[in-house]
Amino acid sequence: MTNTTPAPFGKNDRGSGKLRDYQGSLLPKNARVTIQLAGSDPYAEVIREAKSRATSDVQVFIAPRTVEEERIDAPMPARLFIQSRMTDVVGWIPRGLEAPVIDTLRRLDEAGRSLRIPAAIVSTRHGLRVNLLMGQTR
Repeated sequence: MTNTTPAPFGKNDRGSGKLRDYQGSLLPKNARVTIQLAGSDPYAEVIREAKSRATSDVQVFIAPRTVEEERIDAPMPARLFIQSRMTDVVGWIPRGLEAPVIDTLRRLDEAGRSLRIPAAIVSTRHGLRVNLLMGQTR
């Protein structure tokens, strides 16, 4: 599994999400809040294979940043977790949306829940993308 720093993302591969979809405590405002991963184009084959294997729930695993990674504000890679197996990297948390993801992982940990975020693999005009279903972690 690779964990290299991503190259600059293409115009149609920058991911998406809005900070205004979160309350002051970084809790998603509603169950429909999503974040689309950035930098998925190079991982299209991994996502396609994962989609073909997914029979039920798709989840994303995001490793917590180390102290060194926090210091340099390193990108956060995301991996799919399907049928008790983890894939290679499938994308990156879009810049500026790391805080809601980190807070979600903290809330899940404090509640004693799995540290994986529900996700969906979606087809777009630009290929397969992975959406984090942040609203389902409320």
